[in-house]
Amino acid sequence: MWMPRLPVTLARLLAIHLQPVPVLPSVAVLLAAAYLAGVLVLRHRGDRWSPARTAWWLAGAVSILAVTATGVDGYGMELFSVHMVQHMVLGMLTPILLVLGAPVTLLLRALPARSAARRALLGLLHSRVARVLTHPVLVTALFLGSLYGLYFTPLFDVLMSTMWGHNLMLLHFIAVGWLYFWGILAVDPAPRHRGSGVRSMSGPFLQVLELASTVPFHAFFGVAIMMSPALLAPVFAPFTSMLGIAPIADQQAGGGVAWAFTEIPTLLVLGVLMLRWQGADDRRARAGVAAQRREAAELAAYNARLARLAERG
Repeated sequence: MWMPRLPVTLARLLAIHLQPVPVLPSVAVLLAAAYLAGVLVLRHRGDRWSPARTAWWLAGAVSILAVTATGVDGYGMELFSVHMVQHMVLGMLTPILLVLGAPVTLLLRALPARSAARRALLGLLHSRVARVLTHPVLVTALFLGSLYGLYFTPLFDVLMSTMWGHNLMLLHFIAVGWLYFWGILAVDPAPRHRGSGVRSMSGPFLQVLELASTVPFHAFFGVAIMMSPALLAPVFAPFTSMLGIAPIADQQAGGGVAWAFTEIPTLLVLGVLMLRWQGADDRRARAGVAAQRREAAELAAYNARLARLAERG
């Protein structure tokens, strides 16, 4: 376990630091490499892929490195407040960036049309198990349960006592966050499409509802931590004290991070959704104008034909 015994400074937080087994940094590098390989496959075939989607995905990989390959990861094992920064980034920012990269779409396009791997992926996307696991109610429960069910039970202290438990927790945050924002942003083919079932009845309204439904619970989570008179993870106390920080004060700072960070992903997702809705409205408007022009051209041609027939008569 990394034990710096040095006061926290911005320079130390940003300094490169890797655990003996760099699990999360390795995951980030593999995600970036696999995605770029898919883009190269498309380019080799002469197909185009959105540079913006590539940028979103790489930004997601970089966000993982930023909090797991630097001093943030080292101090995240010793300070509750720094750990909470890790959690918020990996659980609420990284998943949004990765989802906006549309990895499922890229994979479907990169795989050969008749390959067994592509058929297996499509089968998984349309399976009953996938529909259940990605149901909005279940995903929202998992997203919120990862907060309350983890931090307010002894499980959090157990996981934070080892490097492997800490890494497992961070991977869980990424996976649950990805499932949650995957359903809201809907940039990829998913088991529950927006055009069918309950989602089709409300369209964009349900997207905003799913997002807004967790905001008060997430904000209250931060407030509950700030107001808690007891330490949620006593495992931090020895290290926090060695760094000259009162454990309860550090925990309150972590609660403040959780409370304040809620607005960042919310505004980002709302901004993306608004741009998509505006783009959809513009496309519908252009399609309507084009249809009117076609109708006008057809009517003009019809009138011209009638005029020619009248002249011959």
